[in-house]
Amino acid sequence: MAPGHGPDPALRSLRLPLALTRAGMLAEHVLRAFWPLFSVLMLALAVLMLGLHDMVSVEVVWGGAVLAALGLLVSLVWGIRTFHWPTRAQALARLDETLPGRPIQALMDRQAIGATDAASAAVWQAHQARMAARAASARPVRPDLRISRADPFALRYVATLALAVALIFGSVWRVGSVAEMTPGGAQAASGPTWEGWIEPPRYTGKPTIYLADIPGDRLDIPQGSRITLRFYGEVGALTLAETVSGRIGALPPASEVAQEFDVVQNGEIRIDGPGGKSWEVAVVPDAAPQVSVTGAPQAEAMGTMTLPFTASDDYGVVAGSATIAIDLSEVDRRYGLTTEPDQREPITVQLPMPIAGDRSAFTEKLIEDFSEHPWANLPVTFTLDVQDAAGQTGQGEVFKATLPGRRFFDPLAASVIEQRRDLLWARGNAHRVSQLLKAVSYKPEGVFRSETAYLRMRVILRRLDALSRGGLKAEHQEELGKALWDLAVLLEDGDLSDALERLRRAQERLTEAMKNGASDQEIAELMQELRRATDDYIRQLSRQAQSDPQNGADQPNSGQNQNSMQMSQNDLQKMMDRIQELMEQGRMAEAQQALEELQQLMENMRVTQGQGGGQSQGQQAMEGLADTLRNQQGLSDEAFRDLQEQFNPGANSGESQGNQGRNGGQGRGRSHEGQGGQGEAQNDGEGQPGGGQGQDLKGSLADRQQALRQELNRQQGNLPGQGTPEGDAARDALGRAGRAMDDAEQSLRQDDLAGAIDNQSEAMEALREGMRALGEALAQDQQQQPGQGNAEGEQRARNRDPLGRNAGSNGSIGTEENLLQGEDVYRRARELLDEIRRRSGDTSRPQIELDYLKRLLDRF
Repeated sequence: MAPGHGPDPALRSLRLPLALTRAGMLAEHVLRAFWPLFSVLMLALAVLMLGLHDMVSVEVVWGGAVLAALGLLVSLVWGIRTFHWPTRAQALARLDETLPGRPIQALMDRQAIGATDAASAAVWQAHQARMAARAASARPVRPDLRISRADPFALRYVATLALAVALIFGSVWRVGSVAEMTPGGAQAASGPTWEGWIEPPRYTGKPTIYLADIPGDRLDIPQGSRITLRFYGEVGALTLAETVSGRIGALPPASEVAQEFDVVQNGEIRIDGPGGKSWEVAVVPDAAPQVSVTGAPQAEAMGTMTLPFTASDDYGVVAGSATIAIDLSEVDRRYGLTTEPDQREPITVQLPMPIAGDRSAFTEKLIEDFSEHPWANLPVTFTLDVQDAAGQTGQGEVFKATLPGRRFFDPLAASVIEQRRDLLWARGNAHRVSQLLKAVSYKPEGVFRSETAYLRMRVILRRLDALSRGGLKAEHQEELGKALWDLAVLLEDGDLSDALERLRRAQERLTEAMKNGASDQEIAELMQELRRATDDYIRQLSRQAQSDPQNGADQPNSGQNQNSMQMSQNDLQKMMDRIQELMEQGRMAEAQQALEELQQLMENMRVTQGQGGGQSQGQQAMEGLADTLRNQQGLSDEAFRDLQEQFNPGANSGESQGNQGRNGGQGRGRSHEGQGGQGEAQNDGEGQPGGGQGQDLKGSLADRQQALRQELNRQQGNLPGQGTPEGDAARDALGRAGRAMDDAEQSLRQDDLAGAIDNQSEAMEALREGMRALGEALAQDQQQQPGQGNAEGEQRARNRDPLGRNAGSNGSIGTEENLLQGEDVYRRARELLDEIRRRSGDTSRPQIELDYLKRLLDRF
């Protein structure tokens, strides 16, 4: 059998696969023959598009052009010689190679023997039919475009990468600039042309502008912008005329090829010559910065001053300062202030600037402590200055106010501070101050609470008398002022080593504050000090009861009778909360009476153990942290609800879908029903927009966040386990929680609810970590405590149920003790809650079990 000639009808179905296969073979032959030509062409285009020819001399450009032309010619000749057109027979052969049994070749064959034999012809036709069926399943053959053998160094990829870089960082229009290097083109390029740029001052943040791209003939340029012009072509063909720089004296020629000048005034810029242009320039002036005091300075109980101010500038404020000077016209010139004061330089402090964000308009607070300055609590003037990046300064109006300082409520301490003020006012008051202090300390009995304070007073008086004989100098004046300040602080704070004395001093200071009309901030800090002193006193009583259990029985007031009463830590806190609430409402008489009752209770207090069912310090700390965590969760829920209502104003009172609080209902989250801050937040109207109180919600949330932060500070001071790794870890975690609460408060005051929610989440996570660490510390401390005897331990072990709980009293099953002694109870509780949620989502469980799990979730 031999292959036939001409088209075979059986191969008509292979037209499309055969054509595609042949096209692929054509691509193979073109690529293998002309890849050097393509590589040289791409490399030449990349060089031109990147503008490398503009960076070298004309000779190098012409040399490169000759090499590129030779390379193109050689690669073209080589490609033509190696290229051959794929034939139809070659395409059929490649397609036939992919089919089993070579059916295409079989279809092209003719029967050479037995064609006249009917049986042989039938066999041949059956064979042809099978081959036709196989050929019908033919698919186009993919071309083999790999030419790694012909290009072992991958030069084609180098050329491709160069072209890609040129397309990204170069320009197609640069290819035409090579024509300027021809003899005719050089003459054309020498024609007069120009280009220029406007560069505004860097502090404005505005971009550089290309002059040729500006439409129209008017320019609005920031003051101080720099204009750069370049002239090309024949020197003198283009000239510059401008009236915006205000330059005088020796000026560069108008035909100078490079011109640079700053815009300082309105005027005109004109380029005369072929292709020239003119612009009317209007200078945008740089306004001077502005600053003003937005409120009277506020003082904390310890004397720290907070002065709010606002500053603004069109391009941003870079620095500022505050100058404080004595206002003699407003000083009450009586007693020691009748003498002419010594000359003192005004106080100058730097104003705080925002760390990040826009400084074009901002509000900040100047926080400084001037309690020890001679001008403390005297009339002064505040003068604020700010500066912008251009060096311009702006000064606010003079603000008159009293320079805040620490207030002393102890009468003896207040008198010492007054004499210190007179001594620092003028050195001529030294004799008068000495006489008054001698009169105050003439009979120390009943006046000085401690011998230390009295002895310090006598030392200061002897030193003052000795230095006054030869004339008091400035350095001696400062030395005595420092000694008098330390003495006043000692008289005000008392001896803090004695817890009871500290408690009495805190109560007396609070009483004096109420009598003298202290501010709310001072009352709040004094109440905080009273809380700390009360906690210290209770801890001292507890340690005394543990070290000497029989000591309490010997005390006259220690026995329990029918008139005695039991109080817990929470009861004391509620009493102090009530006192603070009365003072904030201005009901000072009732607050004074409640404070006296609290003082009597504390004097007669005795810590009970065993029968009293009192809680340990660790349990109280754990309960307090749990309350703080719940309160923080409530504030976060309410902030999230308010954030939802900002984006959905129609969600009145939280009634929109998906806007239910933690406890469900109409937006009443945990914070609506729980405690906020130190006491209970009765939030029936104040927490909702348009509530009955009508107060600002954001301010309310921020104040409650601040109160919660103060409560956490109090709890940190009472945290047990100090010195142990677990206790230190708990303190570190609570420190992080406190910082997150501070950030949340600032975000709430700035109306940044989203940022406040993030900070509150961080605070809650840190609180949970602190509670876990505290639980580990308490468990370890419990394990290290010695038992009360083997017999008692065995008896308690026999009374425990299979879950490890002690038998309850009065026949009850179990007690309220922790189920897991010595383990991380909070971690275990979280795991149990997760397991309950997982099971409640399993629909394959019985319905009665799912109902039970749902009730558990609703309860907990």
